[in-house]
Amino acid sequence: MLQKNWQTLLKEVITDPAELLDKLELNPSLLAAAQRVAQLFPLRVPAGFVARMQKGNPYDPLLQQVLPLAAEETMSFSYSWDPLLEQSVNPLPGLLHKYPGRVLLTITGACAINCRYCFRRHFPYTENRAGGKAWQNILEYIAADASIREVIFSGGDPLLAPDHYLRKCADDLANIAHVNILRIHTRLPIVLPERISTEFLNWFTATRLQPVLVTHSNHANECDDSVQQAIEKLRHKKVHVLNQAVLLKGVNDNVATLVNLSERLFACGILPYYLHLLDKVQGAEHFAVPEEQAKQLITALRDRLPGYLVPKCMYERSGASSKLPVI
Repeated sequence: MLQKNWQTLLKEVITDPAELLDKLELNPSLLAAAQRVAQLFPLRVPAGFVARMQKGNPYDPLLQQVLPLAAEETMSFSYSWDPLLEQSVNPLPGLLHKYPGRVLLTITGACAINCRYCFRRHFPYTENRAGGKAWQNILEYIAADASIREVIFSGGDPLLAPDHYLRKCADDLANIAHVNILRIHTRLPIVLPERISTEFLNWFTATRLQPVLVTHSNHANECDDSVQQAIEKLRHKKVHVLNQAVLLKGVNDNVATLVNLSERLFACGILPYYLHLLDKVQGAEHFAVPEEQAKQLITALRDRLPGYLVPKCMYERSGASSKLPVI
């Protein structure tokens, strides 16, 4: 059977809560809330990712990350629409300059999957894209600041942009002498591994820039054989592959699950990098894990795993010069 390309699979993502519940043989009583909440932040999940979920289990850890729930309608005093105050470090459309030595570009606002805890679920992407006329301004900004050594493609998910566009962006950045590293933050190798195509690999590793790819996986069940094959392609081309996860209540907030995640990531060729505390974005409070519990989990991981498999547990605070360690 001819394998579908990633563009075709992207067109087939599930956006209807009724279809998702039907595929997973879940109780229809979940539908009303899911449809209502999806009007505020749409459901979006690739069919291949759904296939890794357990049918009939409303508490499946992968499902919990994507199913709209009534809990998202609860407004919390200590949560906000812009928890990291990113608009205050947004000097140009499409560019965020939060930390010394690097800038982040919001290549696109689109994602293959809408994670319900996403800290940019309310981000104004329409006026914050790096493309078009904004691109030349971004290049001039980076060229004028010799301290910028690394450029990060983010979003949304940058790998939803076409390869010919991303190739041009990479070539333009490689022409700036003080830029040495191109880092991509993407969920696609996990949720749509077909995106790691020959065309992508060719442009990503063709310039003088050192290529780094940071995946986002929160649970070992996300990393099936198709993911491992995609990561093997990246590593064969000498791409450094790291993972960042978010500590999520009901998904990965126990020692055994986090141990399994680190070990599975490493088996796939990915080095555990960060374990983030939840960013306090409105609609996501039900995912929050207390900081004290996070400290206990990391301490337990250090007892169970070699140091290179223990992710750094971090949180972000607006105005800080870097991410901050929990412990």
